[in-house]
Amino acid sequence: MAGRAAVPEVIWARPERTGRGPRPAYTRADIAAAAVRIADEGGLDAVSMRHVAAELGCGTMSLYNYVPRKEDLYELMVDAAGGEHELWEPSGDWRADMLRVGRQTRALMLRHPWLPGLMSPVYGFSPHALRYLEHCLTCLDPLRDMTYGMKMQLVAMLNGVVTTYVSNELATAERSRSLPWSQEQENAVRIAYLWSQVGSGAYPRMAAAFAEDAGPIDLEAVFETALEKVLDGFVPRGE
Repeated sequence: MAGRAAVPEVIWARPERTGRGPRPAYTRADIAAAAVRIADEGGLDAVSMRHVAAELGCGTMSLYNYVPRKEDLYELMVDAAGGEHELWEPSGDWRADMLRVGRQTRALMLRHPWLPGLMSPVYGFSPHALRYLEHCLTCLDPLRDMTYGMKMQLVAMLNGVVTTYVSNELATAERSRSLPWSQEQENAVRIAYLWSQVGSGAYPRMAAAFAEDAGPIDLEAVFETALEKVLDGFVPRGE
């Protein structure tokens, strides 16, 4: 397989194309964009070197001159999606800025449903990922007494919460699409069953909880609360 290394390497440290010959016909950005289009339309399982090559109009083996491994292709995809992050001038209000980061990351993952499945610290040092991380650390500049190690933990925890939340959202939506009935119909049946169990007297605390708030659950509010709770854990003492 052309260009495949026998030792670990970073795709970003490689030249754009290995081997001799004419000027490369494609850039990594071209390849990543093709792979992202395929994944957006057909899911991550639809992404293959053969499919990407066909999208670009080149031979599969030619593609290996640019991207030696499928794992490298995934890294290009994650980096390309990360390039959609808006990097604004921080406001000076670190909580507001990080809430904005969390909301934007969620929107990005919903646009690219395959993205949560590829999130990995291994891909955290690509060009766009580094720019994103630098932006987050700049947003956290007002926390002058906090070490960079703690700030990195904050960013990681926020990203973890967003990724988990979106993964659940996507899984729920995918399940709903596979059902022979509507989500509303299933919810009605399940809620009726739940009320019958709660009303039996066997679950007094659950009954008290539903008496206090019978729903429905505001999922947007749950997401916002999750972000707030993460940030609460990093508020300096005395504030």
